[in-house]
Amino acid sequence: MTHHDHDHDHHHHEHDHDHHHDHDHSELSEVALRVRALETILTRKGLVDPAALDAIVETYETKIGPRNGARVVARAWTDPAYLGRLRENATAAIAELGYGGRQGEHMQIVENTPETHNMVVCTLCSCYPWPVLGLPPVWYKSAPYRSRAVIDPRGVLQDFGVTLPETMQIRVWDSTAEMRYLVLPMRPKGTEGWSEEQLAHLVTRDSMIGTGLPLTPGATA
Repeated sequence: MTHHDHDHDHHHHEHDHDHHHDHDHSELSEVALRVRALETILTRKGLVDPAALDAIVETYETKIGPRNGARVVARAWTDPAYLGRLRENATAAIAELGYGGRQGEHMQIVENTPETHNMVVCTLCSCYPWPVLGLPPVWYKSAPYRSRAVIDPRGVLQDFGVTLPETMQIRVWDSTAEMRYLVLPMRPKGTEGWSEEQLAHLVTRDSMIGTGLPLTPGATA
């Protein structure tokens, strides 16, 4: 298991051929460059409004993509048998709901408890479980997040507006090409009897990375 408990025993994971140790590359760098070139051409020709492109990217980053993961979490909250399968083989359990494929081949869930809060980072590049979380946010790939998440996870959480009790342990999980983590947040109080669909609306992208908590009943995304 790869995790840090306020220590600095960084493992040096070997990324596969899709992964570059150059911090400026993501696993989809080649595709990203092609997309950028295409955007430039389309924008120059006046065919695409850059603001519209930004809106599309933002939608996939924060709305469409993470809804897949939200359904996984809501199912785990409502179906103990599914939670068991998720613990045993997260990749297969997630595939049951129709989510899988590239960047989501090797999944593991890490469960938040009243004693432990989990947070995910990729210190070497930007491994991210695309099938369940969509596009990685810009901050996830940034050097400050990647370094500080390991050194000062409590401070990073406070930057995101999350203050946890001093008694709560924070575990930081380092994603690699071989293993990507999905945080299973705790089910919010006051949701007894809620449907899976209702619960899914409380699950935020950041709560599945560990830099946030689920919404509480009555809150809106």
